[in-house]
Amino acid sequence: MRATLYFRGSLSSCNYSCPYCPFSKTIDSAETLEKDRIQVRRFVDWAAAQEALGHRLSIFFNPYGEGLVHRWYREAMIELSHMGHVEKVAIQTNLSAKLDWTERLNPATAAFWATYHPGETSEERFLERCLDLYQRGIPFSVGSVGVRSAFESIESLRRGLPEEVYLWINAFKDRKNYYTDGEIERLRAVDPLFELNLPDYASLGRACRTGESVFFVQGPGIIKRCYSDRRVIGHLYRSELEELAQVRPCGMKTCGCYIGYAHMPELDLGRYYGEGLLERRRLPDQRPSIHAGGVR
Repeated sequence: MRATLYFRGSLSSCNYSCPYCPFSKTIDSAETLEKDRIQVRRFVDWAAAQEALGHRLSIFFNPYGEGLVHRWYREAMIELSHMGHVEKVAIQTNLSAKLDWTERLNPATAAFWATYHPGETSEERFLERCLDLYQRGIPFSVGSVGVRSAFESIESLRRGLPEEVYLWINAFKDRKNYYTDGEIERLRAVDPLFELNLPDYASLGRACRTGESVFFVQGPGIIKRCYSDRRVIGHLYRSELEELAQVRPCGMKTCGCYIGYAHMPELDLGRYYGEGLLERRRLPDQRPSIHAGGVR
């Protein structure tokens, strides 16, 4: 079968301290880092074994922290990118780590979800890393949280990036009705798909590919439909993928996170992202139609 797996190990520390981020203020012990390394290694070994079973995999690493400052995440990306049955391997990263190791990646399957955090790094340094990826021919998207203090920095970064590199903006949802109409227009000028991320989508009882062909894996192998849904649906190392795959309508009232609602069939986000759905790269010239009833 063809499956998408999101993997999050025990890592919970980041080298940035963004005020809007819940996992930017912890420091992992040596024991926790070693546990995370072992978990990542076990997951890579499991993924390798799936080729003999005829499975095709897409893999996304989204740790609670910055993974690429640790050798084992870099090695996992390299190894997985060269496996014939792995269609894509991507990682969420702030691009603070050096990128010389990426020359060992298979650019046909590797991809980056790069996050820009004004105040934690300079635009010059971040842009330099983005252009490095671009010159190496490795697909990537760039994103940032749309807090007001970052508006000018985000606009400046957009001017510096190659036109074909998509810069997405995550709506700041900690405060209701945070944006004025004028601010929405301003952010839409940077990210044509910004309004897709504005709402929390009604999801209770609705179809979603999570739990059917998309699985969220925690370090020890525990599997959930998604990270917002706490129900455990299986264990990666005790069950076959075919046994885990079941139609499971959403059990949450709403879904406001891209890595969740991207898999709701009714939203049909593939029309905007195509093969870049996992790492959030949009297709050229794809913009949502805005109607009185919302985004279509």
